[in-house]
Amino acid sequence: MDRDYLIDLFSEFGPVVLRRMFSGYGIVADDVNFAMALRAGIIFRVDEQTEARYQAEGAKPFQYETRNKTVIVKSYRHLPERLYDDPEELAVWAREAVGAAKRAAAKKAGVKKRSGQRSAPAKAAPRKSGTAKKAKPPAAKKAALKTAGRKTSPKRLSAKKR
Repeated sequence: MDRDYLIDLFSEFGPVVLRRMFSGYGIVADDVNFAMALRAGIIFRVDEQTEARYQAEGAKPFQYETRNKTVIVKSYRHLPERLYDDPEELAVWAREAVGAAKRAAAKKAGVKKRSGQRSAPAKAAPRKSGTAKKAKPPAAKKAALKTAGRKTSPKRLSAKKR
């Protein structure tokens, strides 16, 4: 789909930002990616509040092929064909998709925030006696040991004696 066509299609909805994505565009409004325009058509973000409307229209979930399988993305559904010719109705569906995208982003941010609050610094497990590892010398000490080892190697000693 062409950029000008998409901007015109969403004119009733309001300004959108188109970002290159896969074989098309990600469609962004209010700082959330709420839709995609790909070769397969326009795909809107859905959630439990909006999914029934898409099912009633017979809109299929977004899917793509990998080498091994078909991946079905249930959080995105194809826009019903009739909406391509009705920018006013498309604007209503787009607003709902923005709402679904915002709810998903809030839910995701809440999960990250909660998990970050719960995590405590990891403590090392106590070692059993007799299993303590020897401390490794710092790099400077290692270099000094290597140099010292060269001076006292048997080959050098025998060469010096000659």
